[in-house]
Amino acid sequence: MSRPNLALVPPSRSMPGAAWQAVARRVHDWSVQSQLGARRNAMAASTRLAERRAEREDVEDFLRHHTADDETPHSRPERRTTGTAARTREA
Repeated sequence: MSRPNLALVPPSRSMPGAAWQAVARRVHDWSVQSQLGARRNAMAASTRLAERRAEREDVEDFLRHHTADDETPHSRPERRTTGTAARTREA
């Protein structure tokens, strides 16, 4: 960031040049800090929105998958039994 040309700020009779420079510097620093803060806030909001969008898409995919499964009659989950037969079938 370049600093403003403080020579363009005219001194007045009631305020010496050094005081004008201090005021101009503070105004410039405030505007830069304000811009940086706004950019940080925008980046944080963008990140949060991207996280929410990804989560929403995951939920939509999950629901779409399970809704499609529920519509087919043969898609019922297999009954699990305890014991050796169940372990052999899964292996």
